[in-house]
Amino acid sequence: MSWDTIFLLANYWAIGGWLLLAFAPRGPKVLALILYAGVFLLCLAYAVMLGGFLSGTIDAGGPGDGDFTTLAGVMKLFDSPGGATLGWTHYLAFDLFTGMWIARDADAKGFSRIVQFPFLFLTLMVGPVGLLTWLIVRERRARAQAKAK
Repeated sequence: MSWDTIFLLANYWAIGGWLLLAFAPRGPKVLALILYAGVFLLCLAYAVMLGGFLSGTIDAGGPGDGDFTTLAGVMKLFDSPGGATLGWTHYLAFDLFTGMWIARDADAKGFSRIVQFPFLFLTLMVGPVGLLTWLIVRERRARAQAKAK
């Protein structure tokens, strides 16, 4: 299977999780489906690809002279289709997990789905920006709930 195909499959898989998160009822079964069929499988795919990539068994280019200790080393890791697909799958898994946390936190704090949607969209598109804006917005309600206890 080519890296292009794996890249597309990971994208479609993650989008499926995001669509469920945004539009499906958030009962325990749906959240478990997103967590295990979405996040878990993206993490598993990442772990398998990482092992093969670092060992050179699934990407002839492998990591080359790349490493995680310098900017040049990280750039070298992303310089191959395998490295870029690995990095992208990493982002997809963590952004979906973060989106789940935001959605569950927002539900617990009484935010409507309409209010949640922009934060989820930002997290899908530019992960840390979505998380940052959610952390800012949630703070006031979190403090009010803590005082009420």
